[in-house]
Amino acid sequence: MSDVPITKQQRLRTLIADFLHQRLSDKLDKLADDEAKRDDLKAQYQPAAWLLDAARRVGQLQMVTHTLKAIHPDAKGSSLFAPASSLSNRDVVGSHCLHSSSASDVVGNAAALDVYKLLKLEHDGQTLLSLLQAGDADALSALSDDAEQAQTLCDAFVSITEPNGDPGSHTRAKQVYWLVSPNADDLPNPCDDSHYHLLSPLYASAFSHHIYQTIQQHRFGEDAKAARQAKRDGVGYPHGYSDYPHLAEEKKGGTKPQNISQLNSERKGSNYLLASLPPVWESSELTPLYHTDSAFNRFGRRREVQRLLRELRTWLQKHYKAPKEGEEDNSPNNIYIRDHRKKLQDQIFDELVLYSAEIINKLPTGWTAHSDCKLPIEEQCWLDPWRAAGDEDFNKTWQWQDWPLQVAERFARWLNSQLDKTLPVNDAEFRYWARELAGDREWQILHDEQPRTLTALDQVQGQKGGKDAD
Repeated sequence: MSDVPITKQQRLRTLIADFLHQRLSDKLDKLADDEAKRDDLKAQYQPAAWLLDAARRVGQLQMVTHTLKAIHPDAKGSSLFAPASSLSNRDVVGSHCLHSSSASDVVGNAAALDVYKLLKLEHDGQTLLSLLQAGDADALSALSDDAEQAQTLCDAFVSITEPNGDPGSHTRAKQVYWLVSPNADDLPNPCDDSHYHLLSPLYASAFSHHIYQTIQQHRFGEDAKAARQAKRDGVGYPHGYSDYPHLAEEKKGGTKPQNISQLNSERKGSNYLLASLPPVWESSELTPLYHTDSAFNRFGRRREVQRLLRELRTWLQKHYKAPKEGEEDNSPNNIYIRDHRKKLQDQIFDELVLYSAEIINKLPTGWTAHSDCKLPIEEQCWLDPWRAAGDEDFNKTWQWQDWPLQVAERFARWLNSQLDKTLPVNDAEFRYWARELAGDREWQILHDEQPRTLTALDQVQGQKGGKDAD
């Protein structure tokens, strides 16, 4: 005899029955075997009785995507259910980017959240709620054998997405006046009160939950851990990993995160805040490099340069060990190690180009001619190139064009001095740094543009001199 196939209706009824049995078992485990409440609980958790009670209690809940209580826990206004499918597409990141399967939130009486958990039960990738919303006949009949009773239960359960009463704000909700022109063809007038809309911002709970899950996976997922370990070990890995600098964590709801919303409770109140920081202010007052014999002294004090030097020093210490006398150099030298070293090296080169561009563009032309300037002539040519347009002797030195290589060598000597306190660097490293900087594209662009600019300056000065003679 062949087995009778189990219908969809039967599977859904079994799903509901198993859910109720598990909840009943959890409660019975806390009671003594002879306690009278056991019989009452068993009666309450009979499917027909429990579903009727759940249909009554579902009115205490509302499914939402944007919550008000996350703004202020005592606010009594409206929350909003606006799934991604109902939102317009925009060029910015927001709730409209969420997938249709993304989690929705629920607010209301925390004691009624078991009703929401029932509606979240899944069958073949669809929740019980979505089946009821679609009018699925099997889902409907799984609620009750009585068609009228089943429809009553269904109507009550699907109402969870509907707001309770008319939309309203609250004195503890945030409000903002937003300037909007009543006519799309005209600019808004900030002096006209009728051009303002009063908005009440809500917390994008479903969107925040998606961000939280993504960051958790990037920070603590097994794949991310393996990628970080591969980096520490200096070995290759199929892909990289994500970091979130200056990540902040905000706790909502205190010791009772469930009072904010269901998703907030699942996160134990945690909500991540991505860093939104203004750029670090750097003073525009740039003073000439007087009373110093090298521009690299000030360059080495820049915050980003110090950070890069520390990282390069640590990286080289980890992957390079000086061979003992008579031994061969067996330090690891795979492409991963070389690429990371070059990445740090190129970042230092970029900082050097920025440093020189700031000095060239912000300091007055001819500042190196001052008697307090002790820089060697090659560094003067590097950092004060426009002086060559009005100083004939300086121009001859500058046009000779041996100073870029001399500056590259001075840089290499300086970089070695920053590393040799902990690393055995010598002439080989000196030649390598100098050669790499001299061949750096940004470094070359910086100096290739200067001869053309000087030629233009000479032409302008020649025209001006001709007019003065006339």
